[in-house]
Amino acid sequence: GSNTFDRNLSQHEVNWTLFWQVGNYKRTVKRIDDGHRLCNDLMNCIQERAKIEKAYAQQLTEWSKRWRQLVEKGPQYGTVERAWLAVMTEAEKVSERHQDVKNNLINDDFEKVKNWQKDSYHKQMMGGFKETKEAEEGFKKAQKPWAKKLKELEAAKKSYHMACKEEKLASTREANSKGETSLTADQQKKLHEKVDKCKQDSQKAREKYEKALDELNKCTPHYMENMEQVFTQCQQFEEKRLSFLREVLLDVKCHLNLTDNEREIHSVFFVLFFFKFFNIKLMQFHCFFLFLREREKEKCKRLVEY
Repeated sequence: GSNTFDRNLSQHEVNWTLFWQVGNYKRTVKRIDDGHRLCNDLMNCIQERAKIEKAYAQQLTEWSKRWRQLVEKGPQYGTVERAWLAVMTEAEKVSERHQDVKNNLINDDFEKVKNWQKDSYHKQMMGGFKETKEAEEGFKKAQKPWAKKLKELEAAKKSYHMACKEEKLASTREANSKGETSLTADQQKKLHEKVDKCKQDSQKAREKYEKALDELNKCTPHYMENMEQVFTQCQQFEEKRLSFLREVLLDVKCHLNLTDNEREIHSVFFVLFFFKFFNIKLMQFHCFFLFLREREKEKCKRLVEY
């Protein structure tokens, strides 16, 4: 019957990935448009972070300036004043570093993505990108002959199923008529002829179905080869995009890494503070030593005079 025949001859329906089905290459083509949009997303992401860095740097600068003036004009003096002002100095250094981060994000990373996007995607007068159109046309050209054969196969399959259904119906009618005495010999003959005709039609439909399947199987390797060729071009473009974005994101990560720089700033701040503190103590000790030495000289002078 038709079910057994289908199980034996439906290789084109088995183990086919979604990509090979008619029109499903559009998912691959869509990646090109998605790539352009993702470049825009990354630029917006970098731009927003740069605004945050700029705002933070400005806030630190304003804070440092205001408090430096307050401390310098205030009643605090000595080592505590110097230590307090060193906090302002540290803030100014951190502000400069975050301003550098902002500049690197915009001048290096943002511009790098913008230029790559411009060089990689070429807009058309009628809308869309040249790269998208070329991929779409390449897939269509590769798939058109195969899609035609597939359509013929589906039509032959449908005709065969209908012929099998008609044959089964005619055979059932003939079998049921044998028990009816009301039918004439001529009517019985016509029912039998109908069965024979249906069997012939079914056989012809089967042969047409087999032929369509054979033609599809013959053109499938060439079809897959052409489709893979276009897919490889799209894949190379996609891999190029992924590689570029990885490179940019590593640059962004490096530009945002303040760990080493902040450690350096904090080290300088504390060294500066303790150096000033130690220097003042040293000066105090030196003055005290000079005082003691002068006092001893006075004692010696009095003894000599005595």
